[in-house]
Amino acid sequence: MTPRDASDANDSRWSDLDRPPLNAAALRRALVRGGGLWSELEVVQRTGSTNSDLVARAAGGGAAEGAVLVAEEQTSGRGRLDRRWTAPARSGLFFSVLLRPREVPVARWGWLPLLTGVAVATGLSRTAGVDTALKWPNDLLLRIGGEERKAGGILAERAGQDGVVVGVGVNVTLRAEELPVPQAGSLALAGAANTDRDPLLRGMLRSLEEWYGRWRDAGGDPAASGLQETYAAGCATLGRVVRAELPGEKSITGEAVAVDGDGRLVLATRDGVRQPVGAGDIVHLRSA
Repeated sequence: MTPRDASDANDSRWSDLDRPPLNAAALRRALVRGGGLWSELEVVQRTGSTNSDLVARAAGGGAAEGAVLVAEEQTSGRGRLDRRWTAPARSGLFFSVLLRPREVPVARWGWLPLLTGVAVATGLSRTAGVDTALKWPNDLLLRIGGEERKAGGILAERAGQDGVVVGVGVNVTLRAEELPVPQAGSLALAGAANTDRDPLLRGMLRSLEEWYGRWRDAGGDPAASGLQETYAAGCATLGRVVRAELPGEKSITGEAVAVDGDGRLVLATRDGVRQPVGAGDIVHLRSA
């Protein structure tokens, strides 16, 4: 038991019996092994942001590739463009991982959040028994009451010259009265067969290890690794008319027809132009 694990044990960990704490020791036994991607796994009771913590640790040389940081509660969780992500303690899975894809050209690192989306969706489908979909570029969608709702998000940030920290937040047992906005959702509200966070986290991390290894072995080529095809198959954005809102109150409206080799969403506009937009270029992507 690490010092942080020990301090956690005295911090009202059983105050909500429907939301038991993660078993850090069991997770380490299952995931941290010789020859595998995951080099260390730490569970903390609360922090501002697991991404910020792991980026700082990586910058200071205190984390190797495959470090995993999990928080039972995030007080300053962030999404893209510094949007806030909040949820009650132990109601979800909030974690970050450090990757160092040195074998992959930096130009292809933009695929990492999309890769993580595929891995998270695959892992959750296997372990929670729910159908998941991806909203480009970084949202996880679940169908609740006949409508798609956001139940998770992904944030990738550079960590030094050769590292990327990828953060994942997934609502697991969030109740209807706890939703931050009506458009949000959770695995429980979607009727998941399993909301035990330990196997859910193991499933997501094993899936991420598998997809990351496949992508890295292919030199980051999204087509050769099967990532581009798999992402497109699970992307709910494709086939829909959307409006990409850009900085400066500009926008592009068109049918989302493809995700190109650089991970950009390709919009077919009314005037016949195929316009790619990158995740870093847009402020919002909305249905038109």
